[in-house]
Amino acid sequence: MEDFAGLAASVERGQAEAMVELALDAAPVGGGWMTFGGPASFVNKACGLGLEGPVPPSVAGVLGDFFRERGAEPRVEICPFVHESLLRALAGESFRLQEFENVLFRPLPPAEGLRAAMPHLWPAGLEVERIDAADAEAAALYVRVSSSGFFPGGASMSESFLRTSLRAVHLPAHDSFIARLDGEVAGAGGCASRGGVTSLFGTSVLPAFRRRGIQQALIVARLERGRERGSRLATIVSHPGIPTERNAARLGFRMAYTRAILVRPGEGLVPSP
Repeated sequence: MEDFAGLAASVERGQAEAMVELALDAAPVGGGWMTFGGPASFVNKACGLGLEGPVPPSVAGVLGDFFRERGAEPRVEICPFVHESLLRALAGESFRLQEFENVLFRPLPPAEGLRAAMPHLWPAGLEVERIDAADAEAAALYVRVSSSGFFPGGASMSESFLRTSLRAVHLPAHDSFIARLDGEVAGAGGCASRGGVTSLFGTSVLPAFRRRGIQQALIVARLERGRERGSRLATIVSHPGIPTERNAARLGFRMAYTRAILVRPGEGLVPSP
């Protein structure tokens, strides 16, 4: 039987550690961390809370004050295994459910031929390369392409989002990949390896290159990298029912748990992605 509670604790604490590394400001709270990376930054959240037992009722007020003082909408991510006292504290401060995310996982056996798991094999003419983080041009290209799917309709990313994304490229735990089909940039995606778990994130395929197996190839390339780094497991966080979830399932990922995102809107507070 899978230890999903143990897996969740590892994933949620790993995410908290990653956000602290990227944050401009961070503070511990309720056994986890609250972090801020600038206006409309994806770092603006609290995670890893409630995994070590009861939390005091004041924890939700502390969260609210931290983000409100920085002009950001309070946001907290919780897994199903948190202590019930955290739920009561958040409800008492009018936090409300905004959305769900599914956390998927798969083992990384040492001898598995990962590319053989691809339903249609490796796409002809496709190369997936890990960039050199010291190459400023490659890093900027990676950030632009990997984030393109998260800003549809020509929307532009905020300066803090761009700055944080570039900073992430240089973290020792992170690896960034660009996919080229017949020499043309087609997509990109990143991963981070901590404590025997490799987390895949930030994947986008440009519209002209979709439905050609490129996202699956990017997944496989990062699984191979995770195994090189000694990881035993890989995870992907996906909104329910989107292509990322389906592609991950085809490559052996399974549901571990559903994460809930709670926010507390307020006048003048900027929501974060």
